[in-house]
Amino acid sequence: MYDLAIIGGGPGGYTAAERAGAAGLSVVLFERNELGGVCLNEGCIPTKTLLYSAKVFDYAKHADLYGVSVEGASLDYSKILKRKTKVVRKLVGGVKLKMKNSGVTVVGGEAVIAGPVVGGFVVSCGGTEYVTSRLLICTGSEAVVPPIPGIKEAGDVIVTNREILALEEPPAELVVIGGGVIGMEFASFFNSIGSKVTVIEMMPKILGPMDSEISELLQKQYAKKGVEFRLGCKVTGIEGDTVVYEDPEGNVCRVHGDKILVSVGRRARLEGYGLETLGVSLALTPAGRPCGIKVDDRMRTDVPGVYAAGDITGFSLLAHTAVREAEVAVNDMLGHDDRMSYKAIPGVVYTNPEVAGVGLTEDEAARKGIDVTVLKLPMAYSGRFVAENERGEGLCKILVCPSSHEVLGVHMLGNPSSEMIHSACIAIEQGMTVERLKEVVFPHPTVSEIIKETVFTL
Repeated sequence: MYDLAIIGGGPGGYTAAERAGAAGLSVVLFERNELGGVCLNEGCIPTKTLLYSAKVFDYAKHADLYGVSVEGASLDYSKILKRKTKVVRKLVGGVKLKMKNSGVTVVGGEAVIAGPVVGGFVVSCGGTEYVTSRLLICTGSEAVVPPIPGIKEAGDVIVTNREILALEEPPAELVVIGGGVIGMEFASFFNSIGSKVTVIEMMPKILGPMDSEISELLQKQYAKKGVEFRLGCKVTGIEGDTVVYEDPEGNVCRVHGDKILVSVGRRARLEGYGLETLGVSLALTPAGRPCGIKVDDRMRTDVPGVYAAGDITGFSLLAHTAVREAEVAVNDMLGHDDRMSYKAIPGVVYTNPEVAGVGLTEDEAARKGIDVTVLKLPMAYSGRFVAENERGEGLCKILVCPSSHEVLGVHMLGNPSSEMIHSACIAIEQGMTVERLKEVVFPHPTVSEIIKETVFTL
C-alpha cells in the first residue's frame, strides 16, 4: 500500500509528489500523457518560449532605436518550433529526475479510481490495481469549446491552445475568439511574426477580470501594432474559415481566418477517471453548475483521505496556485498546520509589453463597495525602464486602504512586470502598509523601483 497516490502529473501533481517523497512518504504518481501536464507541454512553457522568440524578433526589427543596425531581420518559424520542443523536453526531463530523486513511482497511463477500500482507496491503471491510504486529485483542466453553429464542420481550421502550438507554419490571417490571457498571448505572438490578427471578445474589454485601465492601455498598444479588436461582440456561427458575429449594435459581421483560435476559457476535468466512486462534494457556479471539487483551506475534500489541488478545484486555474495548493495538501498530510491563502495570487500576461497584477482591482473594489486610494505613475519614472524601452509605455498602479494605508492591489503594464510582481505579492500577503513599503530598499537602477516611486505619491 502506498501512503499517497496522485492522479495528474502537472505542476500540482509533481510538486506534491516531490514534497511528499522527500518527506519519506511512499508515493505513486499517475500521468496519462507526459509529466508536466498542460502547463509544461501545452501551455505556460511552450507559449512563453514562442513569445520570447517573438520579443527577440521585435527588438531586432527596431534595433536602430538603440543605435544598433540589424539589416534584413527575419525569422525561421521551423527553428522557433524546434527550440520550443527542445525547451519542453529539457524541462520534462528535469521533472522526471525530481521524481526519481524523491523516490516517486511514476506510472504512465489513464488512471481510474476504482473506489474506497478498508483503510484507503484503489486506483486502476493499465490493468494493475494500486492501493493507497491517501489520494490527491490533480487532474487539471481542459479547453472549453463552445457549441457554436458550424464549429465542428470547420474541421482543422479550428484550433485550441494545443493545436495552435503544433502548426507547421503561421497563418496569414488568424481570428482569435476570446480576448483573455491565452487569446492575447497568441495574438501577441502571431502579430509579432507577421500574421494579421483579429480578436473577437464578448465582453467590452480584453483580459477579463484584470485591471480595466491596464487592459485598455495594452489594447491601444496592440491596435497600433495592427491587431484588430472586436469588443462586445457575440460569435453566432462559423462558416468554414469565416467567423460570423454580432457587433454591439446588433449588426451581423464576418471576418476570415486561415486559422480560428478558440480561447474562451478552461474548465476543471471532472469526468473520465472515476471521481463519482468517491462521493466527494463539488463546487458550484452561481448558476448551480459543477465547476470543480470542493475543498477546504487545507485542500481536503469532504471524504477523509482525499485531497484536491490545482485547476480541478475550479477556483484559480493557474500553475503557481496549483503548486502552493499541492504544498498545503502535503503539509496537512504530514501533520503540519498550513492553510491556503488566495489573498495574493498574481496574474501575468506575457505579451510585449507584459501585464501583471495582484490583489484588488478598481472594478472589484467598486462592486464590493470598498473605498480605495489609487496611486499611479508612468513607468517612465524608472530610469532603467526608459533606458531599455525606447518605444515602451507603461503604468504602475497601487490601490491602498484610505484609512490604514494597507496595500490592497498592484497592477502594472510594461516590461518586465512579470519579474516584479512578486514583491507586490509579498506586500499584500503580509498586509504591508505604504509606510512600511517606503522603508524597503530597492536596487538601483531597476524597473522595480517604480513600486517605491509610486507609493511615495501618497
